[in-house]
Amino acid sequence: FGGACVPPHRYVYSWHCPDGPGFSCPFLIDTTGAYFRRDGIAGNYLGGMSPPEEEEPDPGDLSVDDDFFQEQVWPRLARRVPAFESLRPRGAWAGYYDYNTFDRNVVLGPHPKLENLFLAAGFSGHGLQHAPAAGRALAELVVKGQYESLDLQRLGCRRLVEGE
Repeated sequence: FGGACVPPHRYVYSWHCPDGPGFSCPFLIDTTGAYFRRDGIAGNYLGGMSPPEEEEPDPGDLSVDDDFFQEQVWPRLARRVPAFESLRPRGAWAGYYDYNTFDRNVVLGPHPKLENLFLAAGFSGHGLQHAPAAGRALAELVVKGQYESLDLQRLGCRRLVEGE
């Protein structure tokens, strides 16, 4: 199942804003799609946003588009957090954003054809958040032959094979 797909890439920007949100500020994703989090204790932050599908950058070019930050990300951040109006960009990088291209959800459970192969893939940027539950679910499958805590069958490979 599945086919070849070149994953999109995303830019992550870093900036300094000494008057920005404090230590109790969580990782925040605005309703516009812009996101940020603190980076250490010195008033530094990391953030960005995904471009609209029709404006996806060329996956063969991993150079950073600084204009995307200036024109799309920064205005959204400043509307959400007024202190970010005076932020100072520090740097940026680009990297591939991997996810399940079928439905953008995790693939979890036994492989449909290879006995004793269990999958936990396609988490995109949520792997760390979902790791405890996914690990428990796979442990239940391996040890007890079924899900017990949460029924996660609908996240299995069958939906990919059957195109559901």
